Amino acid sequence: MRNYLVFLFYLLPFAALGQNNNAPSSYDPHDIKITGYLQTQFQVAQSPGINSWSGGDFSENSASRFMLRRGRLKVDRVDKFSSIVFQLDGTQDGVRIMDAFIQFYSPENRSLKFTAGLFNRPFGYSIAYSSGYRDFPERARVFQTLMPRERDLGAMISYKPNKIVPFIVADLAVVNGSGLNAKDYDSNKDIIGNFNFHFDSLANKKLQLGFGASIYKGTVRSNTTTVFKPLNNGFSNSTDAANEGYNFRRDYYGANLQVGYKNTFGETTFKTEYIEGTQPGVAATASLSGLAASTSFATQPTGNLYLRNFNGYFFWLTQQIANSKLTAIVGYDVYDPNTDVDEAEIGKTGNNTTAGDIKFSTLGYGLTYALNGRLKLTIYNEHVKNDGTALPDYQNDIKDNVFTTRLQYRW
Repeated sequence: MRNYLVFLFYLLPFAALGQNNNAPSSYDPHDIKITGYLQTQFQVAQSPGINSWSGGDFSENSASRFMLRRGRLKVDRVDKFSSIVFQLDGTQDGVRIMDAFIQFYSPENRSLKFTAGLFNRPFGYSIAYSSGYRDFPERARVFQTLMPRERDLGAMISYKPNKIVPFIVADLAVVNGSGLNAKDYDSNKDIIGNFNFHFDSLANKKLQLGFGASIYKGTVRSNTTTVFKPLNNGFSNSTDAANEGYNFRRDYYGANLQVGYKNTFGETTFKTEYIEGTQPGVAATASLSGLAASTSFATQPTGNLYLRNFNGYFFWLTQQIANSKLTAIVGYDVYDPNTDVDEAEIGKTGNNTTAGDIKFSTLGYGLTYALNGRLKLTIYNEHVKNDGTALPDYQNDIKDNVFTTRLQYRW
């Protein structure tokens, strides 16, 4: 599969549809423009204190909550040669920077753009697709784990030959690899490549089609002499002085597809994305949940690294109902942080596996209602499933389903 994805990356770069975050509100020259959106929601969990990717973990004694999921305020300006974007996110947890980047280009031909600052990692489809336009409440678990908060600090070159083949987009970025809220913790930088095509007026302008491929080449520095490597449904303990300070591979390979069709009943869309690779993580402990054990690091990991081969994917299907403002949505995603281990083997004596190796799948379904061009209501229910393991707290499917009702206003 990996060789096939690398082949796609070089030869079959096809596009994602939709709103890309790595751009101002418009490339038409304008002075300061302010846009944004607010998402407020109520959630009910199947049990109190669950770990969750649906807006974050629930508090220890809480199975329901009101919260501000996102409160984005975006300021941008565009002139003949350049543009600047600055975006804040304000929730009950405080205010933080989400985007802060400068772009510049030739005024005669904007095919080639240079971006520097804090921006969305240009990997695949769903990472750079704006949460203000996405039909589903959250990105798939695998992408929240590998690329938390979606952004990173670095520089990027984007190529879109508007006058020759306007359906092509290519991005090449160099980033810290430590994400949104951190400076780099070592001298190594990560490389991201993304190629895609986008066709939006096929079949008498009824059909939209996009697909593409991406690659991420990075590393994670080991801070100890011990590293755990995959071996026989578990991990082998490798202790070597050379491991300390060594940068172990963090490689991702992805492919994506989007199809949209305007039919007599209403618009239908289908979107899917697949990713696999190698992710250095740590062991789950009493103080570190299984969800966090394979999450990408923002700071130098101090514990022993666990080198895991992973894969994950999602399917998103939406159907507008009778050309109305009502849309049915169904999503399914899977994240397997350790494809070398069967769930029944996790937790067995001597194989060094933990809750950080457990595979999860999520089936979600619901409705969205566009009250007007700015206001949208979303009702969504998620069934989260894991197979039983030998770990005491994960011998059966844990009760971590989540129901969400969200109201969004965009301006």
